[in-house]
Amino acid sequence: MVTLTDDIKKVLSVTDLVLLDIKHIDSEKCKKLVGLSNKLELDFAKYLSNNDIPIWIRQVLIPGYTDDQQDLLKLKKFIASLKTVQKVELLPYHDMGKFKWKKLGLKYDLEGVREATSEDIEKAKKVLEI
Repeated sequence: MVTLTDDIKKVLSVTDLVLLDIKHIDSEKCKKLVGLSNKLELDFAKYLSNNDIPIWIRQVLIPGYTDDQQDLLKLKKFIASLKTVQKVELLPYHDMGKFKWKKLGLKYDLEGVREATSEDIEKAKKVLEI
């Protein structure tokens, strides 16, 4: 389980809502996507739920990365295990920030990935039943 500092607990005691991004529900795929596993974010979601703190879950839908049906079903099951989720948002991937990476001289790892369409979002929403 996640260990929170006293300062974070103090902030959460006066927090009305937490917007929590889940980068990917599968730990290994999350690690490949963002460089870290999802353990801390999933443990934090459980902490919020166990402490009656309202949550909005958000996930960027990236074609070929976060749109696999089995992963979405796993995400649905995880969300269902939380008692304080008020809303689930799927955010369509876009590459508008790509120029920032290039300006910094960094490799943009999602180069060539198409932007998520409204059809992609609707298909995922059906799987998640949202």
